[in-house]
Amino acid sequence: MNPLRLVKGYREGLAEAVPPPMGLRRMVQLAWRTWPYMRPLLKHLIALAALASSGLATGIVGAVVGTDLLANKVLVGEKLQPIQAVLLFVGEDYVTTDPRLLGDDSGEAQGDEADAELTPAQRRTVRDRLILWGIVGGVLGALFGFGGYYYSVWIWQNVNQNLRVAMVERTEMLSLRYHSESPAGDAIFRVYQDSAMIVNLIQSGIVAPLFTVYGLLVALAIVAAFDPWFAFVVLVCGIPSVWVAVAATPRIRLRALANRLANSHLLSGSQEAFAALRMVKANGAEPRILKRFDQDSETALDAAYFLRLDMVLAALAVALLGGGLLIFGEYLMVSWAIAERDTYLGAAVAALIGFVVWNYGAVTSARGRLAELAGGARGLLGVWMRMQDLFVALERAFQLLDIEPEVADPAHPLPFPKPIETVAWRDVAFAYEADRDVLAGVDLEAQRGTITAIVGATGAGKSTLMLLLLRLFDPQRGAVTVNDLDLRDMAIADIRGNVAIALQKNVLFTDTVAANIAFGAASPQRAAIEAAAEVACATEFVRALPDGFDTELGERGSKLSAGQRQRLSIARAVVRDTPVLILDEPTAALDAETEQAVLRNLADWGRERVILLVTHRLSTIRNADQIVFLGGGRIVERGAHDELMGRADGHYRAFVAAESVAADG
Repeated sequence: MNPLRLVKGYREGLAEAVPPPMGLRRMVQLAWRTWPYMRPLLKHLIALAALASSGLATGIVGAVVGTDLLANKVLVGEKLQPIQAVLLFVGEDYVTTDPRLLGDDSGEAQGDEADAELTPAQRRTVRDRLILWGIVGGVLGALFGFGGYYYSVWIWQNVNQNLRVAMVERTEMLSLRYHSESPAGDAIFRVYQDSAMIVNLIQSGIVAPLFTVYGLLVALAIVAAFDPWFAFVVLVCGIPSVWVAVAATPRIRLRALANRLANSHLLSGSQEAFAALRMVKANGAEPRILKRFDQDSETALDAAYFLRLDMVLAALAVALLGGGLLIFGEYLMVSWAIAERDTYLGAAVAALIGFVVWNYGAVTSARGRLAELAGGARGLLGVWMRMQDLFVALERAFQLLDIEPEVADPAHPLPFPKPIETVAWRDVAFAYEADRDVLAGVDLEAQRGTITAIVGATGAGKSTLMLLLLRLFDPQRGAVTVNDLDLRDMAIADIRGNVAIALQKNVLFTDTVAANIAFGAASPQRAAIEAAAEVACATEFVRALPDGFDTELGERGSKLSAGQRQRLSIARAVVRDTPVLILDEPTAALDAETEQAVLRNLADWGRERVILLVTHRLSTIRNADQIVFLGGGRIVERGAHDELMGRADGHYRAFVAAESVAADG
């Protein structure tokens, strides 16, 4: 089923829904796949782990010792353990001599010393020095904590950067077929949002579970040291928590996937609307676009809400179990303290803390550890729930990385031939969809120093021929060759480095005029940029701009007219100085005078180049050395303009007549 159905109602679709395949094995596989993006930061990860581990261990020891000092020494007045006296810089008169409190059950107290307590002055001294240690520990903890936090953020963001760059690199390599069939907003969402889950994987999927489990084990060990049966009760209470996590997991996975799809759909719709804002305004369609955005946004909001609602319900169930454990544990501990029952391993650490028997300090410490266990179990469930979302996101991110490009480099590419003599299509057949051929057995050859015009009705396959020459697609049959060498035997970058194209749809960027012309060229000199603009008849209007070639253009060149944008597109192709130039409807937005000037310049500039012209404009076609008429995916006529016009029933002649009528109209 489509997971988007889940967001139309809290229960709708859940009965027949199948959770996405995300078993523990797959989660481990996805986690392992993140390693290449972490490896460059290995030494930083090790340093961070050492810093965090030492800080956690110091904090636990400090908390246990501090609890004993505050509860048993300052509040109750028991004398100190030997190590405590050393840490507080006090004398031997502060140290207990009670053999039992020192862990020696066989010894006996001497005189009244076993019953001696700290004097009020000594208790104040212990309190003051404990406060000083607390201040020192707090300051050092804050310094190391904030430093470690920012250090970790730097590491995580660099890991995310590594994955994001890899995803964009792979997206750029994918064929036009993928990009034409997939919404641009979905790819943007995967790169920007889904890739960010690698940070959450480290924090919530690796670091947080490790430290949470570590804290749980330490707390359980401390509880077991007080009484093993108490630890057994904790483990028994943990079974229902595990069941809640297992039962809730499939539902959380469905919610997570629905949430990602809903937000991806929202971003795709927004991207389409803003890209077509001029058309929206021209048609007065703002209310319709706003209504669609409102619906998509509400769907995304519901998806996020239902995901978090299910997480909260699962966490609430575990919290209730933890609360019951705390109440039961409190009853047991107070009963043991009243009876002054011996703790299980208190004698083993009596030199450090005075928890040999169940006393106020022991109850306080054990209560704290019990609360840690209850909170840790709830936290671990939260981590597990968030992991379902982040692994769904990582699955989507790696799906993009797993898509194999249709067009790939050969194992041992041949160099692009120089000098170029011919460009040819040999029995080329191609289809975007099965059983719908766009090209069927095309044979065409273009010579160096010539202009070949390719004409035909809309959908005849003219632009597709050019895309095959750029190797944006590979033909299903036949070959595209340069000097009789198959393009599939050459590196893609080498091909596109030697073939330039000027498109009818002019894409300009928010940058300077010079930078837009230089786009795609390998660091051209300013003189080459200006020379290319001269060929494209763009110099005059560019110099009239406020800063000339350094003028900043608006988004997609919004400050320029269609004809000006088209001339910059031609200049962009010319500045690359390639042996093959493709002009796809290059003069559609130019007036007749400018068009003829541009074509004359291109003819002079391209004397030693192969120039291929895709156009409907008769003024552009007339002076071509070779005219090819495409029909039904095949070449039905070829020759010079006068030759083709001499055929009474020719396709080209009929095409010219139709274009002339349209022009007159």
